[in-house]
Amino acid sequence: MSDMTTIDGEVAAGFEPVLEAFAANFDRHADIGAALCVYHDGRPVVDLWGGVTDPSIGYPWTRDTLQLVYSATKGATATAVHLLAQRGVLDLDAPVARYWPEFAAKGKADIPVRWLLSHRAGLVSLDQPVPLAQALSWQPMVAALAAQRPQWTPGTAHGYHGRTWGWLVGEVIRRVSGRTPGRFFADEIASPLGLDFFIGLPASERGRVSRMVYQQPEIDFTALPPEAVPEELRELVAAWRDPDSLSNRAFAVTNPADIDFNSPEVQAAELPASNGIGTARGLARMYAALIGEVDGIRLFTPETLASATKEQASGVDQVMVVPSRFSSGYMLPTATTPMTGPNSFGHTGRGGSLAFADPEHGIAFGYVMNHIIGGPDDMRAAALAEAVRKSLG
Repeated sequence: MSDMTTIDGEVAAGFEPVLEAFAANFDRHADIGAALCVYHDGRPVVDLWGGVTDPSIGYPWTRDTLQLVYSATKGATATAVHLLAQRGVLDLDAPVARYWPEFAAKGKADIPVRWLLSHRAGLVSLDQPVPLAQALSWQPMVAALAAQRPQWTPGTAHGYHGRTWGWLVGEVIRRVSGRTPGRFFADEIASPLGLDFFIGLPASERGRVSRMVYQQPEIDFTALPPEAVPEELRELVAAWRDPDSLSNRAFAVTNPADIDFNSPEVQAAELPASNGIGTARGLARMYAALIGEVDGIRLFTPETLASATKEQASGVDQVMVVPSRFSSGYMLPTATTPMTGPNSFGHTGRGGSLAFADPEHGIAFGYVMNHIIGGPDDMRAAALAEAVRKSLG
């Protein structure tokens, strides 16, 4: 273990390999500040944190440090949708337009809610990006998406709706429940379970949030001659080079396209695809309550769990240009999405965060960190998931 990194927390007997992997992430895989929590059969067996919240000031990561987790937020938002479906107030196979009439424009009248959840609606980008300040205020972005023509025939392909997913799915939550998605999550999921997780950060919690540090890639493949790019990456790099590709347009739905996720304004807004802020403990506890009982609370019935986790889309992703698999709102395991078993479900977040549940093994997992690395060389989450597998025997 590094002399420079203090690691605190608890590990149950048998899960010592997870502590070793967590420490190794600081020593060998460039973690700066991070936390990990694992539940097994409804009880926490790993609860670790270490490093610093901001390397420029060296403030230590504590038990209560909060971290923005980018798209790992989608798992929390999907959970809210399935709770509404479980209560009988939302039919995932009904047209979105039943709940959101304006959505029917431009040939979208028959798109079911489930296609929004599983990235099959073809609404990954906008013909005219929305000014960022308006997008953060919610309604202008929702109106733009309602008026947008799909980028492909809905239902015929899937492509990662990296940013638009939050407004699309979030507006369904708002129309059905009468509450914003962040408010619904807070009232119906976070509060009953005591989760430290927010979609729309209250001002009172701002001082607990760790600052993200972004690592520049060692090699900029888009600057290389095409013949110098490894063959297995050429199609993806070609998409990155093309400003009109779906790979680029999917993340350019606001003007400016680059969003400062460290800013108080962005963290205070509700972006249900990408700005959830919380602890690893909060994420793991939520997933534990999806697959079993946690302190007397179980969120999903077995029937809801089966519906929520059934594969809806697989194959080459129209946006990410690599194979991906989705259920109705959750990522499913692939060769590049590390989880602990084939029946796992959850969601990664940009730069390395990961949260998931594995009902077969009774595992719920949450890993959050402030060093945004990402890419094929980022082994941190995979190493932790592998250590959990090893601990299960």
